[in-house]
Amino acid sequence: MTKIKDCCVLITGGASGIGKIMGRIALERGARCLVIWDINESNINVVKSEYRKLGRVEGYKVDVADSRQVEEIARLTERECGVVDILINCAGIVANNKTFDKQTVSDIERTININTIAPMVIARQFLPGMIERGKGHVCNIASAAGMLSNPRMSVYAASKWAVIGWSDSVRIELKQMKSKVRFTTIAPYFINTGMFDGVKSRIFPILKPEPTSHKIMNAIESNKNFKGIPFGFHFIRFCQALLPTTIFDYIFGEVVGIFHAMDNFTGRKK
Repeated sequence: MTKIKDCCVLITGGASGIGKIMGRIALERGARCLVIWDINESNINVVKSEYRKLGRVEGYKVDVADSRQVEEIARLTERECGVVDILINCAGIVANNKTFDKQTVSDIERTININTIAPMVIARQFLPGMIERGKGHVCNIASAAGMLSNPRMSVYAASKWAVIGWSDSVRIELKQMKSKVRFTTIAPYFINTGMFDGVKSRIFPILKPEPTSHKIMNAIESNKNFKGIPFGFHFIRFCQALLPTTIFDYIFGEVVGIFHAMDNFTGRKK
């Protein structure tokens, strides 16, 4: 079991959305230090002020897509806060709901850099130390879009498929090393944080941030290898394995409406 109590917990994208909520939960569960990495400095300051009564909170402005900056801030974080025991890669973006032919190279690169490459680079900063100490946990927030193809989010889905493949592969590597360091991969459905404003879902409800955050933190503490949220979403993957593509696309894409979830997407207002 991974205990949050007395750990240094680093959360990327920790100044808003479920990242912010998970930070509060970490402090409530006795984390010795919460470290927030976020690109929005004003939001960092707000969270630090709000959570300071719960325990020690440190925040750093970081563009996670900048690998050199990630390396510098990682060293600064460990100098000022001590070793990172639990890393939660939560920062992510969805650029738009355009079909792939209308995506710009900039859209593609930005999405892959933030959603895929950044978690790898960040984990690489802390994983060797965790392995050496024989203790540590990395949790990567992927997406249900990384398990199911969906139109109007092809680049986002690709970025999350990559995260799932990488994260679970490292889990197996650590197991083969007989290391006590753990990797947890989380694949949630759409969460009502503003990031996916405008999304419509006929059958599966849009997830509420608070209970979803608790489920993720519980998954870390119980050393879950992989957790899809809600659990019923796994039923879709089961059907995908059994049904011919045309039938699957019709039932889940058109009848259930998954293929039209992004039609009215607006995203978080600037």
